[in-house]
Amino acid sequence: MTSLARRRLLAACALSVCAFARVRDVRAASDKATVALVMKSLNDPFVVSMIEGARNYQRHYASQLDLSTHGTLADNDVAGQIHIVETLIDAKTNAIVIAPADSKALLPVAAKAIASGIIVIAIDNPFDEAAQDVADLAIPFVGPDSRRGAKLVGAYLGSKLKAGDEVGIIEGPATDRNSQQRTLGFREAMNAAGMRIADTDGGDWTVASGKSIALQMLYAHPDMRGLLCANDNIAMGAIDAIRIAGKRGRVLVTGYNNIEAVQPMLDDGRLLATVEQFGARQAVFGVDVAVKALLEKRRQRDLSPYMETPVQLVTKGQAKGFRFGGA
Repeated sequence: MTSLARRRLLAACALSVCAFARVRDVRAASDKATVALVMKSLNDPFVVSMIEGARNYQRHYASQLDLSTHGTLADNDVAGQIHIVETLIDAKTNAIVIAPADSKALLPVAAKAIASGIIVIAIDNPFDEAAQDVADLAIPFVGPDSRRGAKLVGAYLGSKLKAGDEVGIIEGPATDRNSQQRTLGFREAMNAAGMRIADTDGGDWTVASGKSIALQMLYAHPDMRGLLCANDNIAMGAIDAIRIAGKRGRVLVTGYNNIEAVQPMLDDGRLLATVEQFGARQAVFGVDVAVKALLEKRRQRDLSPYMETPVQLVTKGQAKGFRFGGA
């Protein structure tokens, strides 16, 4: 990503405190900024961490910011997210910070919100750029470079194998941009390391999906030495599949998100590495950008298109040092 994007992120972080400090200057105490955080599955530990981070941030500014948090029962519940946004439009919410379940399917309702005068910010998963161009929309994205994170963890796996070894890639939903970008990053890292990608398959972001796909790959490719998983839930499923197949220690697994549940697996070697993308802080940055836009009375089109947040490779012994947290 560009140095300009990184400078924008640093500027947003530096301005976060003073932005809220100015709230009383532009709003009466009873006239709070109303911001809604719309997430994917509430059963996903990473989503929970993002919501907790945003709530912790709001508690520090309770007299100025009215924050509501929302989520669905499943990661790919597009209809559920559309219904949530429709409800927020009717409620005349000032701003919506959303991690879209689908980069294209959520765009029409986001456009409706913007047309209603609501500021819309994407976090975690950006809206599709081509679809935005067609719709003549500009929805800022505050979040990490998933492709870069995948290249980091993929390169680490490559350093533990030898050229020509077989690996598999277990993706998330095919329509999810994060899943697509992570697959690109995995492929780039494996090609650079001289690995042979024996199989690529995807389902959803769940443990069950990872287990099922990993079992199929392990039996179809008995010489497979590595599995690159698009998130930690998938990785946990893959680890269970390796146990069932009797291949512990022979197949290395990587994840993505650094959720709490994988910490023991990093410690005992069942998981080789994962990627920390600081979900709680990411949500805070998204809310802060939305509030700052409201305070400055900026229009949707006036907002910076991309503000990059960090990613960090996490290996054994590093997990605790890079745990996600609040603001």
